[in-house]
Amino acid sequence: MNGRELLLKALGNEPTPRSAWVPFVGVHGAKMLGLSAEQYLRSGGSIVAALLKAKDLYRPDGLPVVFDLQLEAEILGCQMHWGEETPPSVSSHPLNDRSVADLPSFDVSKGRFPVVLDALREAKRRIGGEVAIYGLITGPFTMALHLMGTNVFLQMFNSPEAVHEVLRFSMQVAKTSADAYIENGADVVAVVDPMTSQISPAHFREFVAAYANDIFDHIRSRGAFSSLFVCGNATRNLENMCQTRCDNVSVDENISLESLRDLAGKHNKSFGGNLKLTTVLLLGSEDDARRDALRCLDIGGTKGYVLAPGCDLPFATPEANLQAVASLVHDEYQREVARAKVKNMAEMTFEDVLLPNYGEEDKVFVDVVTLDSASCAPCQYMVDAVFKATRPMGDKVVIREHKITTRTGLGHMAKLGVGQIPTICIDGEVMFPSIIPDVKTLTEAIEERIKAKGKT
Repeated sequence: MNGRELLLKALGNEPTPRSAWVPFVGVHGAKMLGLSAEQYLRSGGSIVAALLKAKDLYRPDGLPVVFDLQLEAEILGCQMHWGEETPPSVSSHPLNDRSVADLPSFDVSKGRFPVVLDALREAKRRIGGEVAIYGLITGPFTMALHLMGTNVFLQMFNSPEAVHEVLRFSMQVAKTSADAYIENGADVVAVVDPMTSQISPAHFREFVAAYANDIFDHIRSRGAFSSLFVCGNATRNLENMCQTRCDNVSVDENISLESLRDLAGKHNKSFGGNLKLTTVLLLGSEDDARRDALRCLDIGGTKGYVLAPGCDLPFATPEANLQAVASLVHDEYQREVARAKVKNMAEMTFEDVLLPNYGEEDKVFVDVVTLDSASCAPCQYMVDAVFKATRPMGDKVVIREHKITTRTGLGHMAKLGVGQIPTICIDGEVMFPSIIPDVKTLTEAIEERIKAKGKT
């Protein structure tokens, strides 16, 4: 089962061998290529290049062709404001001074849609057999905000039928966008409607549910999966979201993943999201990314769960953090390592864990940081390689195994600067991180250090 097949099973709320993984690479793709967001989102070739790079680096099961909730609004006459590192934002609202009938006709041959659809077709050709492609469309309530501005909230009370007119129009725009994505190869259409986090459950039922359901029914009739994607604190609408007729509900870190899991299960839906965008993926370390991914994976499980960030990845997200997440998704052993670290490192300091003064020792120290060589095959083979390489060297070498299932093992891991397990350090220097060297290579590395000490 390849990644695409696994993701589609997960979206269908079926059990899968592991959780599915969808990094929402939007303008982060521009950063990967050294471009501004505007340069990127106006170039189909750049979009494809970033998707190919993301596939190789992050080993995803699915990717969005772009993450841009302004594509439709731009065609409909909203003015755009561009930043260097973000998708454009809407800076004008046409329905402030005209009626729905006066809006331009919505046509996917206009604006930047042709660029995106060209990129979708090429991405489908290049990686679509292995990676599911998402088309993201603007949800009807968020589209109403684009067109009406914040005036929509007042009109919901004073002139609800006027709001419904805009929502009916927005629903048709969403269906047209969904058709364009599906006809050009998208496997999944995500209805992204973040502004629904700002309304009450009663208003969700009155102004969102029926239009969203019509879109989800339409997507299903075209043979694609649908997702309702709401970022922000939509806790009060979580039950309403799960009652819609989408296949999947996805959220961000503001929502309890446990609550979403339970509600989605109650309504026979798949669910996704909840990786922390800024504090972890953007600003955190690789270990922070692993810990947060592990939290999500342990909660989400392997029935109908899609691990994902809660929104478009920030432009400057370090690639290493996303690769750290991918390593946990694809490697059960790395999950065990991360779990051991999480269990033992909470509020932990290691002032009492001391390292030798390697430069002043007459022996060479070989430190092997492992999960536990008694129970972990890679750790066992690494420790065996060290003993085989050093057997002829006698007492010139000191071998120490540091098991990170113990506090002192974690302390040595931290103080040696080890980031991957198992790892061999020689005289305090990381030499073979998560690589079991052949005996000849390892022997030469240790003998070189012995000779260097003999000359001092």
